Amino acid sequence: MKLKVIITGATGMVGEGVLQECIANPKVEKIVLINRKPCGYTHPKVEEILHGNFHDITPIATQLSGCDACYFCLGVSSIGMNEPDYTNVTYDLTLDFAKTLAESNPQLTFCYVSGIGTDSTEKGRQMWARVKGKTENDLLKLPFKAVYNFRPAALKPTKGARNIKGIYKVINVLFPLFRLFSNTYFLKLEELAKAMIHVSEKGYEKPTLEVRDIAKLARL
Repeated sequence: MKLKVIITGATGMVGEGVLQECIANPKVEKIVLINRKPCGYTHPKVEEILHGNFHDITPIATQLSGCDACYFCLGVSSIGMNEPDYTNVTYDLTLDFAKTLAESNPQLTFCYVSGIGTDSTEKGRQMWARVKGKTENDLLKLPFKAVYNFRPAALKPTKGARNIKGIYKVINVLFPLFRLFSNTYFLKLEELAKAMIHVSEKGYEKPTLEVRDIAKLARL
């Protein structure tokens, strides 16, 4: 089966890397990008929808019907943010988007990019980890075919990526050295994308995928 996938966050590093792998991967036949601004990628597989309000995707819901998977890569750093603001752009936005998508396309597999250290109990000391944990937990309650929460750690940007910022510039240069010390912490973005494509096709035994799970699926 050839996959039709939705990608959010393609103007950021993670979403761009997932997009690059989906373009290259023969298992994906169509890619629907939902962005607030153009991402700059054109390809026969790619259809880009510009939409400014991710809290309400009702106006574009019909354009997303028939897709097999959504790779939700939209996210922000919690640095400098208070809990209400971070909750709004992480939990509220994600759930608002996903609820509408589930109503219009319940046979879809939803893949959410979370992060290592996410707190599933929602009671820990780290604000971002609690908010991410609540986001993961409530996504699992939605009536999709399946929901998978991906928890990567350090990611190497894909070759030719345009959206590399901060510490990831260092990771990009030193990745071969880092990988020598740990191949279960440092992942390539293409490995994250390959794992997403795999669960979209064949599923996985558990809904929360830690770094080891992602690395394992990327090799299949």
